[in-house]
Amino acid sequence: MTFFTEYLADPRTRDALFEQTLEHIYLTAVPVGMAVVIGLFLGILAHRSPQLRSPILSVVSTFLTIPSLALFAILIPIVGIGATPAIIALTLYALLPIVRNTVSGLFSVDRAVVESAKGMGMSATMRLWKIELPNAWPVMLAGVRVATLLTIGIAAIAALVGGPGLGQEIFTGIRRIPATGSLESLLGGTLFIVILAVLFDLFYLAIGRLTIPRGIRE
Repeated sequence: MTFFTEYLADPRTRDALFEQTLEHIYLTAVPVGMAVVIGLFLGILAHRSPQLRSPILSVVSTFLTIPSLALFAILIPIVGIGATPAIIALTLYALLPIVRNTVSGLFSVDRAVVESAKGMGMSATMRLWKIELPNAWPVMLAGVRVATLLTIGIAAIAALVGGPGLGQEIFTGIRRIPATGSLESLLGGTLFIVILAVLFDLFYLAIGRLTIPRGIRE
């Protein structure tokens, strides 16, 4: 592995990987943030309306079946190349875990607790924000966690449509095969994506410990 350590020791390589890592974080955080807002709304709507539940879940499930490169390519004539088509596509991919876990989390709330709150005079909105969402939060957080890890991996393909991130280093290596340095680029981009996924996973574990009561966690 001497060749790889020499590759990482190059200041230009470290600077490039650091910049691409920041871009990859941006390319992950923005779509996941948008998906949380949209997915929370759709999940609550699906939970409240049995008639809309199946269509909503079917649509967000369909997004995940579309090959990522194909979806990026479909969006290019509409929004051009760069980060924009990648952000739109990644937002669509992140919806399924968030919507599904929002619905599952809300259904997991003890109905007796909800009925008790209703009997105390709480409105539907108050029950949602003070009873249902807090109790559904562990399941919902798990959905956001899965969506984030999914997005980190798929975001690498954004480099093929001119998007930023660590995918640039990976595809630089692919384009240079079998030239010298191609394997280093492949390993470097892949390694930093894995590290980024682990850090995000630890971040969500920390959020869970801070926001989920110990009794619920156990």
